[in-house]
Amino acid sequence: MSMKTIYCSLCGGRIEKRRVEDRERNVCTDCGQVHYRNPLPVAASVVLDVERRVLLVKRRNEPHKGEWCLPTGFAELDETIGDAALRELGEETGIIGEVNRLLSVESHESGFYGELLFVCFEIDRVGGEAAPGDDAEELAWFPLDRVPRLAFTAHDEAVRICAELHRDEWAIQDSFTRLHSGPTEALLSDALVTLVTDKAEEISHRWLDLLRDNPSTPTYAEMDPGLIQKWALNALSEFCTWLGGDLDRAEIADYYRALGRERQVQGFPLHEVISALTLLRKEIWAFIREQQALERLLDFYRLMELSRRFVLFFDKALYHVARGFAEEVDDNG
Repeated sequence: MSMKTIYCSLCGGRIEKRRVEDRERNVCTDCGQVHYRNPLPVAASVVLDVERRVLLVKRRNEPHKGEWCLPTGFAELDETIGDAALRELGEETGIIGEVNRLLSVESHESGFYGELLFVCFEIDRVGGEAAPGDDAEELAWFPLDRVPRLAFTAHDEAVRICAELHRDEWAIQDSFTRLHSGPTEALLSDALVTLVTDKAEEISHRWLDLLRDNPSTPTYAEMDPGLIQKWALNALSEFCTWLGGDLDRAEIADYYRALGRERQVQGFPLHEVISALTLLRKEIWAFIREQQALERLLDFYRLMELSRRFVLFFDKALYHVARGFAEEVDDNG
């Protein structure tokens, strides 16, 4: 239990309870000094490694002896609360750190110390060798989805907040890695691919309007609109199927080389076919931009990632369409 004040630290007079500022407070009966009982400030550190694991220490002493918690300890009079977090981190783990950001501030009622005020920081490791120190029986790095129950609920909350603050950043990193290593798992931009798939008919109508009004595609403007829309739907299907990982390069090459030969036989100039595909890419992009809210960094990355996938796909499509035209010319020559 917390200790009660009996004598005044200024004059030695006895302390009694009086109502001051609408609260019961400890007041000296001799000098009138109000003795405020404030929460004890406690600094805690959330340290993550490159594998996104959090550093925990097992408590050597009471309270909560033998339980896991963040590196933590009381702030002292000659230091800031951030400095206290760094000092305690070094004393308990040997790690040298620097404050990244404040994560949380929470009160905690302790039967051992009374009211505590936990101030939790995210700390970046900048040096030191990890080893259990003065108040730590041992230390370990835990994956964020396998963190044990911690000694203090304020620590649980700080770890949760830290993981949430990194959520978009890590999602971007993971998607970027998959994109450049050959995606076998979902990418962030897959949600936009699904949007294109679901709205293919609407996009095809918009593309048709572009073709009929654009001076670079006069031959398309003379064609049956239903046939042009069918072509658009086929092109969108190929685009989405490839982005979904269900087409390889050979299948894209075969499809667009055949399309090039077909358009050559139908009397389309090559520059019109190239313009039509470019307009389709433009219309897909315009549609997505209209639907995609840009509220977070994650939204911008999703568009950037899809843009790169656009370029890869349509560059291949245009190249093989041109090859198909050339092959047909050679056959007729």
